[in-house]
Amino acid sequence: MANDRDALITGIGLVSCLGEGDDAHWAALTRAAGFQPVVDETRFAPYPVHPVAALELDKQIPKRGDQRQMEAWQRIGTYAAGLALDSAGVKGDTELLSRMNMIVAAAGGERDTAADESILSALATSDDPGALLNQRLMSDLRPTMFLAQLSNLLAGNISIVHGVVGSSRTFMGEEAAGADAVRIACARIAAGQGDLFLVGGSYNAERPDILMLPELDRALWQGAWQPVWARQAGGGGLVLGSLACFLVIESRAHAIARGARARAHIAAIATDRCMRRPGQATANAARQLAGIQANHDLAGAAVVSGATGAPAPTGEESVFLRDLGLPVRAIANAFGHGLEPTVPAALAVATLALERGTLFPPLEEAEAPMADPLRSVLVTSWGAWRGEAMALVAPV
Repeated sequence: MANDRDALITGIGLVSCLGEGDDAHWAALTRAAGFQPVVDETRFAPYPVHPVAALELDKQIPKRGDQRQMEAWQRIGTYAAGLALDSAGVKGDTELLSRMNMIVAAAGGERDTAADESILSALATSDDPGALLNQRLMSDLRPTMFLAQLSNLLAGNISIVHGVVGSSRTFMGEEAAGADAVRIACARIAAGQGDLFLVGGSYNAERPDILMLPELDRALWQGAWQPVWARQAGGGGLVLGSLACFLVIESRAHAIARGARARAHIAAIATDRCMRRPGQATANAARQLAGIQANHDLAGAAVVSGATGAPAPTGEESVFLRDLGLPVRAIANAFGHGLEPTVPAALAVATLALERGTLFPPLEEAEAPMADPLRSVLVTSWGAWRGEAMALVAPV
């Protein structure tokens, strides 16, 4: 039953290797000749990466000075935020933007790789590496807590460029940060603590330093690209992708009052985390599913999964999803794995499919087709290291 405090998606801004915006993504996902991944297997060999599509930055970040002072993760995020505001019909509306709340999921930003390499080289031959490290940290690196760009710079640039000046929060915590950003926006809407939210994040995978982090744990897939579920036969691994997604989420009453086009209803969302001992993530997902099924019928549902490709969680998730008996699509096949914006992007793709009443075709052989009309979408996300989330996207 419709409620004035329902959380509705009224705007989507999506940027990935497939392009920008709704039409480009839906066209790529539903190509008559079959889905073709966009992958760069040479630039960071042996690690394949899904590179972001070329963007005309002037369309969403008109000042060249603003563009120059941002690194890539901020540019694609600010660009996607502008797309979402356009989609929701709030771009340039100072009254609405003045009370729009923003929740951003972001990592620590980009490092100065040349400085890092120089320091590591000097340490190898230093007689006093401790003193050298202190001196170089103070003189060479950006003066920030993380020795990299601060995570809240993305929110700051969105405020500057697009005029979103209500409350602002930035969450860190990889996939779980993106899931919690959406969950908290929905909870605040339900509690009457806000009516209008901009929620999302961005990730630049095309960086040697960001590739190094998971590879220290031997977590990256190497060699020719393979799809997510098929990758498990070869030991599994992440294929990262540059990705940005923002959603405008608002209360049903607010959307109706301003005549907004409501695109989908986030009918339920739950997040959790565990130590990832065998079976713990499955138990979390089972509890989340039971909570959703207590209030919602999943007849005619499909699953849009944020499965990462990491061997242990992806293997466990594949068994859990198989037992559901619903058609499944792993969006990492389309975008690569984008960590923080994974859940917003999955919600965006679910919304595109639900609006059209049909699930897009399988993205790999392990995924079954769906001939029946699509009535709802279950979004799942098991982070590569921590965090289990589940949401139900329903018609308005």
